Amino acid sequence: MKNALITGSTKGMGRAISISLANEGINVAICSRNEKELLDFKNELQIINPDIEVFAMQADGSNREQLLKFATAAQQQLGFIDIVVNNLGMYIYSSILDDEAGSFEKQLNTNLMPTYELYRFFGKAMMAARTGHFFNICSVASLNPIPQAGTYSVTKYALLGLTKVMRLELQEHGVKVTAVIPGSTLTDSWKDAVVDKNTMVLPEDIASAIINIYRMSPGANVDEIIIKPAPGQV
Repeated sequence: MKNALITGSTKGMGRAISISLANEGINVAICSRNEKELLDFKNELQIINPDIEVFAMQADGSNREQLLKFATAAQQQLGFIDIVVNNLGMYIYSSILDDEAGSFEKQLNTNLMPTYELYRFFGKAMMAARTGHFFNICSVASLNPIPQAGTYSVTKYALLGLTKVMRLELQEHGVKVTAVIPGSTLTDSWKDAVVDKNTMVLPEDIASAIINIYRMSPGANVDEIIIKPAPGQV
């Protein structure tokens, strides 16, 4: 049985991805800062598929020490991690010149650092085994900056750049790397906005894309997939 680790696991895209992986018969390692949400979701996943193992650990993925403790414990509990979904992220609506003090560090530690650290943690084991798949959840802001979210755009540009480097380092070793690039997706970032869900990408759409990419033959890799709302960006 395969094992997957997902950051930002209990809400939005991370939640949908975790459910899809569970339905696929893949063991999952999930984390959250909120212990009740985490345990409730663990129980939900085990009801969805009683045949899989769900490892859950309370951790702040934007904290390097807690992130690596989670990665270490997940590996010890489940064994070799075949799939890493770097989903943790935050969106702050602010131009760079209007950023509050510490905003850059906060977004860097949420949007970029976890992917870098988990790549370094799991990458060599995947290389040695000549198998594995990293899915990095980027953003259309990785391609076209959003001036109203300047620092967010910078960190997502950097995440896409990191993803490309990861792919080049790993491709000759049989390890796959995919940049998932969503447009306007109905997650908690939109919780205070009045929007029509039929004009947006849903978290389940992102999860479906990941599952279908993962199912491809060993010789095929989707380098990047862009998923935007059919009517255009919201």
